[in-house]
Amino acid sequence: MKGVLLINLGSPEDLEISSIKKYLKEFLSDEYVLDLPKIIRQFLVNFIIVPFRSPKTKEAYESIWTENGSPLILNTKLISKKLEKKIKKPVETSMRYQKPSIEAGLKNLINKGCDEIIAIPLYPHYAQSTSLTTELEVRRLINKINPGISLTISPPFYNNSNYINSLSDSINKHLPKDFDYLLFSYHGIPERHVRKMDPTTSHCLKNKDCCEQESESHKFCYRHQVKETSKLCAEKLNLKDDKWGISFQSRIGPGWLQPFTDKVLEDLPNKNINKIAVVCPAFIADNLETLEEMNIRGKESFIGSGGEDFTFIPCINDNDLFIDFLEEFVSE
Repeated sequence: MKGVLLINLGSPEDLEISSIKKYLKEFLSDEYVLDLPKIIRQFLVNFIIVPFRSPKTKEAYESIWTENGSPLILNTKLISKKLEKKIKKPVETSMRYQKPSIEAGLKNLINKGCDEIIAIPLYPHYAQSTSLTTELEVRRLINKINPGISLTISPPFYNNSNYINSLSDSINKHLPKDFDYLLFSYHGIPERHVRKMDPTTSHCLKNKDCCEQESESHKFCYRHQVKETSKLCAEKLNLKDDKWGISFQSRIGPGWLQPFTDKVLEDLPNKNINKIAVVCPAFIADNLETLEEMNIRGKESFIGSGGEDFTFIPCINDNDLFIDFLEEFVSE
């Protein structure tokens, strides 16, 4: 029997400071997230980042937490529930970091009689800090639990026509009639991550038009893939080139992909762009980065800079067309 494992990034288990620290420590200790020499990474995580960042992270989570827990986990579970009902096969929800764990999800599927598992990382675009680390962890765990299980891990789906249809449909449902600009805000990553994933070692970020030039690197290039998703959606929505743009949020330091979302939001009113809508397609399910960073802080920044209207467009979440897309994905 075939089973499906939907995987998202992760969230603290609750709002206790110990849970916040536990989540941050596991997440940032991943060598594919914070790709520094181990001893430096451990020092930064254990003695600087986690101790000083945890209180602010707790405050941010408190602003979006629901009575039933983490929005990311709840939204991902809703997707799983809908998909399971549609395909009539077992579907489990798991997180790369913390609970519900990938290991628990795999074991649940196996205990239900699944001898074939399709793991679907819910990251539309390839990055070492999401796609790669998740794939490696799933393969490590299946080899530990039961190497005889048939395992398939789905690739990124950034340009899949059915995914684009579902994303465009979700955007269109929330897009106001009167707006000046649609901003596609993606989670930022360090430029070095883009270069490290370039199989040619000679294409990515070598010139400003590298993402538009044909290359085998595109299969692993986050920057190219987010541009492609945005372009395809803009075409689907019949947007003119001056009505939309791309930016990158959640940067931690210098050397990350640009333009930065916070700077773009501050600058748009200076260009007489006063009514905007913002969508965050790097995420399938709404979470801290969409609900707090964008819909609270991003909105405050734009309005505080002279903007008039800020429309936050939710993630796809359990959009029916997205469930249809997942069903087709599973059946292929």
